[in-house]
Amino acid sequence: MEKIDILMPTYNGRLYLRKQLDSILNQTFSDFRLIVSDDASTDSTLEILKEYEKKDRRIEIYGHQKNIGVSANFEFLIGKVRSEYFMFSDQDDVWEPDKIEKTFNKMKETDSDLVYTDLEVTNSRLKTIAPSYWKLKGFENKIKNYNNFESLYLNNYITGCTMLIKSKWINEFLPFPKSSKYILYDYWISLVISQKGKMAYVDEPTIKYRQHKKNQVGSKTKSEELDSLDEIRELFIDVKIDHFKTFIQNEKIFISEDIRRLNYEALNYFEKLKNVNKFNFSNWSLFFKLYKYEEFSYKMKNFLILNMPAIARIAFKHVKKSDKQRNK
Repeated sequence: MEKIDILMPTYNGRLYLRKQLDSILNQTFSDFRLIVSDDASTDSTLEILKEYEKKDRRIEIYGHQKNIGVSANFEFLIGKVRSEYFMFSDQDDVWEPDKIEKTFNKMKETDSDLVYTDLEVTNSRLKTIAPSYWKLKGFENKIKNYNNFESLYLNNYITGCTMLIKSKWINEFLPFPKSSKYILYDYWISLVISQKGKMAYVDEPTIKYRQHKKNQVGSKTKSEELDSLDEIRELFIDVKIDHFKTFIQNEKIFISEDIRRLNYEALNYFEKLKNVNKFNFSNWSLFFKLYKYEEFSYKMKNFLILNMPAIARIAFKHVKKSDKQRNK
């Protein structure tokens, strides 16, 4: 049986760590190595890890004296991979007992380079918020009808803690971009592999995706926490500028000259939008080219917010007023 390396970064995770470790150690697929890198936790995380290490020889622990940050911790863990396949694990979720087995079987059946799955979104007590993360976020159509680089190009829909990856790709996607505030490791890996490799998915949740106050990344987006249309618009534009600047700085990952040119066109488009206060009537064709694979409602909402902010502000105020009336 092939061995799989499971990579878990930890930081002050004592509240939920035991349940996650138990769910991994009790998998139906048992031939794995759990490699944990603790990023200078100040709670009892490291003590819990050492306790489990004594009980199970499959666990391998590394501890950092100083905090190195999320991206660097992932790179450190990837550098410890010795198996043909590897996966990522968060410290606060709970895996279904057959998560590894189902994901690995799908990789073998399809001869894929990357396999990912859906997630069940739960609260901190593991009570279900949404049975499908894909449906909650509106990803289902993109995944089932496309599942390719073009559908990933504008927005990521592959969650890192569900991924199984062939280790031969490590040199292709490392190092992760250091300049980006918004491109996370899972998006970067997916962009690289989707261009030259093969992806497959398991159409069911394999993880209870726990949401709580200390989540690094959760099911809620930053825009959902903002109260002003102008703040939301500014965030949308800043995220896209960050993305396309990063793409240009790391253009070697893009194998298509057309995509490399598109990166420059998109950056120019979003930078010009920053100076639009009421209406933008230029480059609509580029907008619809970029948003081609997005759901219709998401596409039109973004079109209004980005290109017609004067109209979007009125609609936003109306929605907010209706929400307040419903909540009285």
